Amino acid sequence: MGGQKKEEGKPIKVEGVEEWEVGKILNKRKIRGTEKYLVRWKGFTVEHDIWEKGEDLEHIKEVLEKFERRMNTEVRRQEKLDMAEERYFYLGNVWQKCCMGRTTENLRRNI
Repeated sequence: MGGQKKEEGKPIKVEGVEEWEVGKILNKRKIRGTEKYLVRWKGFTVEHDIWEKGEDLEHIKEVLEKFERRMNTEVRRQEKLDMAEERYFYLGNVWQKCCMGRTTENLRRNI
């Protein structure tokens, strides 16, 4: 509702030190050879998402592995979709690559 604030997450104690709990890993990128992960903290909203170095997240290996599996599955799914859209056909002594939805007639005009 308008005007109400969502209560934010609270830190947990790990070996006597307060730390914020990771809710989900959202993305990954490499900057100057350093892997970084976009972290959504448990109990927080998108405004608090932050890029953290992989080395700083070593204590949550299970969460990182789950993210990597999800990303690998998504990449394989996208590759299959891309391959399904590509088609080859023989046109005038040359194999032509075509994407679904483009007709041979349209391709002839483009050659």
